Amino acid sequence: MTDYYRGSGDEGSEQHHPTQGFQGQGFQGSAYPPPPSYGPTVPAGGTATVTAHRRARRPVALLAAVAIAAAVVGGGTAALVGNYTGGGTDSTGTAVSGTTVSQSSAGTVAGVAQAVAPAIVEINATSTSGESTGSGVIITSDGEIVTNNHVIAGASSIKVQLSTGKSYTAQVVGTDADKDLALIKLEGASGLKTATLGNSDQAKVGDQVVAIGSPEGLTGTVTSGIISALNRDVTVAKEQDPSQQQQPQQRGGGNWPFEFGGQQFNGDTGSSKTTYKALQTDASLNPGNSGGALINMNGEIIGINSAMYAPSSSSASGSSGAGSVGLGFAIPVNTVKSDLAALRSGGTG
Repeated sequence: MTDYYRGSGDEGSEQHHPTQGFQGQGFQGSAYPPPPSYGPTVPAGGTATVTAHRRARRPVALLAAVAIAAAVVGGGTAALVGNYTGGGTDSTGTAVSGTTVSQSSAGTVAGVAQAVAPAIVEINATSTSGESTGSGVIITSDGEIVTNNHVIAGASSIKVQLSTGKSYTAQVVGTDADKDLALIKLEGASGLKTATLGNSDQAKVGDQVVAIGSPEGLTGTVTSGIISALNRDVTVAKEQDPSQQQQPQQRGGGNWPFEFGGQQFNGDTGSSKTTYKALQTDASLNPGNSGGALINMNGEIIGINSAMYAPSSSSASGSSGAGSVGLGFAIPVNTVKSDLAALRSGGTG
């Protein structure tokens, strides 16, 4: 605040002459800062100049201006906090709020990972075609979890492991094969860390994002990248093809086949398929990331990771797949939010 009391390169005139002017006019005891013990120097036969008196008023006007500015900044800060904490209304669908990034860590991969990782789980689904590993996002403290339909399709039992290592049994609440979404619920869970669902309509090409999931069963793996494209028409199989997926599913969830631009990747999607608009990212996604979170730098979920391109088949080596080459796809979170009510009522198919 001392800067507001200084003149242009003449600190002494601003700090002493105003108080001398006040003292000379009978304002002792009311001036701030306190006047010096000596009196003003007045030329013989003259009076104190008016200039000092006018300068003495400047700090008061400046303080008033600073007070107004502080009020404006205070309002802006409140709005910023609301954005970080998921406050306010969201017209795009059901609002779900939870763990977010602290203001001091916003914009960093480490901050996002620390805040959101507790809300991301590993899912192990057992079916007649084998055991698949995927990921999921906790959206309620009592254990509702969003994941991909293809992660739990046909499962006879589902086990979920939290970031803390604690395990639960889960039941399917509802599925939507057309959107490749599913909602499962943990048995006997309470007090869990939850994720904040953001607004995928605000995502822009070039935005930095973080992906968290369980590739190859490595729980809580964090990768980062950018949004590389929007509204990609991605086609995926609605259900597993046992003859094609059984071996890869034994480890890491397999390379889920998908189609894009008239071509097939990671195998044949089969006759039962669905197409949706996806966010494309170059954040590294690998087998087991399916159902995990794509997160913006405020710690909000903007997509559910659902498909990845693998450069080669793993049938010869028995591995679950080659690594990411920067082509991953996620279901926009606004699709998830608009589908939550249907999933909670048992799903649409």
